[in-house]
Amino acid sequence: MSLPPALLTDRLRAAGCVFAEDEARLLLAAATDPAQLDRMLELRCAGHPLEQVVGFAEFAGLRIALAPGVFVPRRRSEFLVERAAALGRPGAVLLDLCCGSGAIGAALAARLGPGVVLHAADVDPAAVACARRNLAPYGGLVHLGDLDAPLPPALRGRVDLLLANAPYVPTREIPLLPPEARDHEPATALDGGADGLAVQRRVAAAAPRWLAPGGRLLIETSGRQAPATAALLAEQGLEAHTEQDEERDATVVIGVRSR
Repeated sequence: MSLPPALLTDRLRAAGCVFAEDEARLLLAAATDPAQLDRMLELRCAGHPLEQVVGFAEFAGLRIALAPGVFVPRRRSEFLVERAAALGRPGAVLLDLCCGSGAIGAALAARLGPGVVLHAADVDPAAVACARRNLAPYGGLVHLGDLDAPLPPALRGRVDLLLANAPYVPTREIPLLPPEARDHEPATALDGGADGLAVQRRVAAAAPRWLAPGGRLLIETSGRQAPATAALLAEQGLEAHTEQDEERDATVVIGVRSR
């Protein structure tokens, strides 16, 4: 490679990368030739998310393929997967709305094992392309369109677990996000509208159409917004409760459709 590891680390550290040594190792492993390494280093030093630069993210024990401009799955979302896995069963029908790269659907399908029926949807074509790669090993069908609009009608009333990591950052708080997210991830994956609940509100309204009797909707949200998120689910007739993981600063609201 064109740069020795020590110099690569120094360049990353000078650019403000806290884990410069670890990032240098990832860049060296991902680059196939010196020109690609130089380009990847340039992008990382300019503030692009490391996961987009190397083309993958580690999530829930899986390597999730990513592309530039696609939302990077967060570690806290592993809690959403864990709660869903605890409620799931082999052969379950799964639906991942606002799926992004498909990380959540892939991780859940991997945990539940063969036989699951997996659908996912996102409005971003770049994210859908990644999700199709990531969900292919699980037979997942990924649909391009706004929330549930592109889903096949035959799926109505059959979904056992509906997962949604819908955007929940209030519009006024978007400028406060780290530059990696604010500048290099799509607004559709971050901006939750004036109160941060605009997309969650639509997911909650759609859920009863798709959930089977006894099916569950799991929505990632913030601890601050959890009471309002739970209220949205209750308004749609779902029995809602909140679960949290303080270590990962993760909050999930779960709504159950009555049988």
